[in-house]
Amino acid sequence: MKIKLLVVGKLKEKYLQEGIAEYVKRLGRFTQVEIIEVSDEKTPNQASQAENFNILEKEEQRLLTKIGERDYVIVLAIEGEQLSSEKLSQKLSQITLKGYSTITFIVGGSLGLSTHLKKKANLLVSFGKITLPHQLMRLVLVEQIYRSFMIQQGSPYHK
Repeated sequence: MKIKLLVVGKLKEKYLQEGIAEYVKRLGRFTQVEIIEVSDEKTPNQASQAENFNILEKEEQRLLTKIGERDYVIVLAIEGEQLSSEKLSQKLSQITLKGYSTITFIVGGSLGLSTHLKKKANLLVSFGKITLPHQLMRLVLVEQIYRSFMIQQGSPYHK
């Protein structure tokens, strides 16, 4: 199985890069992890609804080119299903049993993701009602993926 993280924007903060790198290294014993950054669009201050729509559409097109035909796509969205760590672990295990070899997680930029892209996803997942910076969300996500594998192994890491 392969885990792919499709993310909008470049991660600049060194501490977040280091944290993500640590979990990707840990995940190496379970799965291959690929992180693909697509460029984000500049968002003008006080952008109109039409401008925001166009920005999301451009970012969507970049993301869609990175999704494989047989990928199981999980989009992170505040309106998505809230899962405990145990439930996320079960979902990832079930997805693999259904024959998917690549699970693609998508994290949007500062405006989120387009409605169209969310509808194309196999699953929408929310990490709660709070809003996290999309850069920080990458670290939280990769840690939860690692935790999922540790739960499957019965490891005390999860406790």
